[in-house]
Amino acid sequence: MITEGLAWLIIALPIAAMLVNGVLVRAFLGSNSKYAGYITVAAIGGSFILSMMTLATVMSDGPIDLESHDWIVLNGLNLTFGLMVDQLTSIMLVVVSGVSLLVQIYGQAYMHGDKSYTRYYTFMALFTASMLGLVLSRNVIQIFVFWELVGVSSYLLIGFWMDRPSAAAAAKKAFLMTRFGDFGFLLGILYLYSQSPFYMDISTLYHAIEANEIAVSVATWVALGLLAGAIGKSAQFPLHNWLPDAMEGPTSVSALIHSATMVTAGVFLIARFFPLFEHSDAMTLVALIGGFTAVFAATMGLVANDIKRVLAYSTISQLGYMMLALGVGAYAPALFHLFTHAFFKAALFLGAGSVHHASGTFNMNYMGGLKTHMPKTYWGMIIASLSLAGLFPFSGFWSKDEILGHVAEVGTGTGNIVLVLGLVAALMTAFYMFRAIFLTFHGEWKGGGEQEIKDAEIAGAPFPVGSTHSHFVESPWLMVGPIILLAVLAIGIGFFTNPVVEVGGIDTHAFAHFVTVENHEVFPTHEAAEHAGAAPEFNFIVAGISTALALAGIGLAYLMYVKGSISPTRVGDIFPTVYKLMFRKYYFDELYENVIVRKGFYKYVADALRWFDEHWVDNANVYLSNWVSRIGKSGALIQNGQTQTYAVGMIVGVVAVVAAFLLWG
Repeated sequence: MITEGLAWLIIALPIAAMLVNGVLVRAFLGSNSKYAGYITVAAIGGSFILSMMTLATVMSDGPIDLESHDWIVLNGLNLTFGLMVDQLTSIMLVVVSGVSLLVQIYGQAYMHGDKSYTRYYTFMALFTASMLGLVLSRNVIQIFVFWELVGVSSYLLIGFWMDRPSAAAAAKKAFLMTRFGDFGFLLGILYLYSQSPFYMDISTLYHAIEANEIAVSVATWVALGLLAGAIGKSAQFPLHNWLPDAMEGPTSVSALIHSATMVTAGVFLIARFFPLFEHSDAMTLVALIGGFTAVFAATMGLVANDIKRVLAYSTISQLGYMMLALGVGAYAPALFHLFTHAFFKAALFLGAGSVHHASGTFNMNYMGGLKTHMPKTYWGMIIASLSLAGLFPFSGFWSKDEILGHVAEVGTGTGNIVLVLGLVAALMTAFYMFRAIFLTFHGEWKGGGEQEIKDAEIAGAPFPVGSTHSHFVESPWLMVGPIILLAVLAIGIGFFTNPVVEVGGIDTHAFAHFVTVENHEVFPTHEAAEHAGAAPEFNFIVAGISTALALAGIGLAYLMYVKGSISPTRVGDIFPTVYKLMFRKYYFDELYENVIVRKGFYKYVADALRWFDEHWVDNANVYLSNWVSRIGKSGALIQNGQTQTYAVGMIVGVVAVVAAFLLWG
């Protein structure tokens, strides 16, 4: 049984680890103490155990009703804080703490020898605590506080290697771009608060929506603000291009960002406020943004050469799947895909770190032939890639096809559009993932980090970031173990948590039933739960089409990168404009940084403000001094020491006073 104290301990343990590492360990044991890793692993391990206890309690007894506490009481302003422990919270707690625990274990080997090892585990503890606090919050403002802490944590970790200019630039880019979304989120909160301060409590907001106390127009404006925040955090179009650059941080950080923390926060936000979105007119926009992003990001993954960036585009695309699912009302399939995606995406990122450990590079053009040297990493990434591609019987098959099947049932114009987009993305996903697998593990060895460095020196190019010397050995068990465990989960967790038939005491659609039918606050009626995907019919047609497309994508990648029957270079030569657009990321970096920021903001807005500052603000004291000086000089003319002048002045003054009295007296 979880009490309120134990629930708070889920957040408190990693916060304590952050404080102990950041203050005591760093001061007394040094900046690269191995004990920092032990402390963070132990703290997050404790949070994971408590999270599992929370899930078990919610599964057996339903949501846990905990009291709210006064936070700010000032002149009629009464803000509260507290914990919300329902089905969504309990699922997210297990995902966040479980994946984070494996990533922290992995990091002990991956970050071994780093001079800032203690700082790394301090920031990772803060990152995990921030996300745990976010999913546990029951107050909108409380969510926003932890939301910003997640952003700060990601900034610190993306720019962890602060001596690299590219890392510093990537951290600033991520922080600033997500701020645009957060501004919309804040406006949504303020508008909701203006309707009633009581709506800051999420349970109260749910009941108000059920009682139809909130107008559709109000719900729409608030939903648009929340959607802006979700677009920024989950890197959806058009605020998508910060996430590939965020790969400048350690690979273990990327694994956590992409699977369980930063980018899943946006999807969680929409899921948390799902009744508000359903009550609004914003659902179609959510679906279209998600569907477009799923394909748009996948196209860039087709041509990327950095293995981590391929996975980054994959994350953006998969988050698009979740967003389009939420937009068509498929609440349960969206959360199910978030759940399964966390495990196979974490496995892929940790595998990419393992590959870098051996090859000395992230550039797939300098890899190849690693299959025989790294069999455990290879098979772990193969399984995770098959799951991401959505092939039977892997977990991604069940969650992705549940989304597509639900979309097919909607049958509206929007549903048909996003269904086509989802199927196209399925084809591309399979292709770019197995392109990465074949370039990395198959074929001949292409020189690794040493060759990349040599080529850069010959070309006079900058030293490739992250390139080191290669050594053909499998990664240590602290790295391989989490990959294998995550791969095992990627095989069966999809079917066994949400089976289409009853299996070994697990009810049919157990996961979907848990997050909808048993979640009475979000879905007060059985019809609402059914509409949200409580018990979907398995759509064999959609599943067959998506599987065929995935197999076609894998087959095409095999023909191009293993058999050599189709030349990738030749394909690029046939469609040079399309290839260049995708390779240059549709010039969004140039659009934002050169056109909007430099030529737009700097040239017009900033220059106008600079001119006003220089000519008016900075010169205000000069103008004032000149005016006072002139007045003083004019007054000095009558102070000439001549008695007759003073007498004339007195007479003029008396006449003026008398005249004023006669005229207005």
